[in-house]
Amino acid sequence: MIKRLLIANRGEIAVRVIRTCRELGIETVAVYSTADKENLHVRMADKAVCVGPPASAKSYLVRENLIMAALRSDCQAIHPGVGFLSENADFARAVKKEGLIFIGPDAEVIDLLGDKVRARETASRFGLPITPGTDGPVSDPAAAAKDAERLGYPVIIKAASGGGGKGMRIVRNAADLAENISIASREAEANFADGTVFMEKYLETTRHVELQILADGNGNVAVLGERDCSVQKRHQKLIEESPSPGVDDSMRARMSEGAVRMFRELKYRGAGTIEFLVADGNFYFMEVNARVQVEHPVSEYVTGVDIIRQQILACTEGRMEIDPAAIRLDGWAVECRINALTPGRITELQVPGGPGVRFDSFLYQGYHVPPHYDSMVAKLIVHAPSRPLALARMNRALSELRVEGIKTNRLQQLWIVNHPKFRSGEFGTSYYAEIEKEVESVR
Repeated sequence: MIKRLLIANRGEIAVRVIRTCRELGIETVAVYSTADKENLHVRMADKAVCVGPPASAKSYLVRENLIMAALRSDCQAIHPGVGFLSENADFARAVKKEGLIFIGPDAEVIDLLGDKVRARETASRFGLPITPGTDGPVSDPAAAAKDAERLGYPVIIKAASGGGGKGMRIVRNAADLAENISIASREAEANFADGTVFMEKYLETTRHVELQILADGNGNVAVLGERDCSVQKRHQKLIEESPSPGVDDSMRARMSEGAVRMFRELKYRGAGTIEFLVADGNFYFMEVNARVQVEHPVSEYVTGVDIIRQQILACTEGRMEIDPAAIRLDGWAVECRINALTPGRITELQVPGGPGVRFDSFLYQGYHVPPHYDSMVAKLIVHAPSRPLALARMNRALSELRVEGIKTNRLQQLWIVNHPKFRSGEFGTSYYAEIEKEVESVR
């Protein structure tokens, strides 16, 4: 077992990793920017190292500073968390080059899965259905026009690298195609230093469903059920649940079979997520996130598995404590992301509790939420025997939650959770756009 681990991230995910490391008997080293000096993860870690000023590009994204902090703190491993450098193959290579363990898959696997064009080809090779699209990148306008006619409008232009809705454009007619390809490519270049884009048929009414995977790199691959992430605001997830209301046992089995073949063949190690679009009883491979996801707690609730613990064991010792064949889904879990709409000091924090309620956050009374980073400041997760009971519990938990001193989306989440269409379970990725004006009026 390693003795000390550096967490190359901040906030809620850093706090989450610290808690599991403490249970494993592993000391932790936090890194922080000058804006995060008072962050909870800095207070909780055994040691903390400042890695730069507030701007991420000068702190959390500086590979050399993170690795130097790990070496000078006598760490044996680096956990990248989510976002920042968590799917950066060059960072993974640099970590390994310095004799440290990267808590994630090999750099070559990250390279392969991080390129969505290559990932589509790989998924198809293992029998996973892919959304109809181009065989490779799109660059020539004339060829792109022919591909679009073949696929049928609307089509969607996507960045081959990155995510989060960047470099993504929906095109509904031929007249707008060339311009949107150019815009998507420039946006991808600006955000991911890679202007490569490709094209897919745009499926209007779909669910966004993802499988949680754990693998030890030695052929053992566990599927911890699926999560439904269809409630999204401009491709940013708001609510996740497990299992999905739109996936039955047969579809889950077919998804899982292809995913296990793919991750086993790739000798994947650690936590990962394979994402699908689900429409009309069919599912289509979308992409792989070669890291732990923000929404991993809902999968932990329905399986009883500590995903961070198994991720660390898989990457440091090549083993897991779970039997892939013994994984069973129990009950229903729902997660609401609590986002800060303004920066400011927390003057009051009332955390909900009771059976089946979990609050993952880095907030505390007196803490000043800085304006420099992602707006998510907490995750409220509930678990119950059924979906109706889980939603009733989430309604209660959101009603109990108080975060004073800043504005959050708590009331908006409460409104969505109680909306008849969400309660019915019959919704897709277009759902939020349909109710956006109503939701945005809630303050």
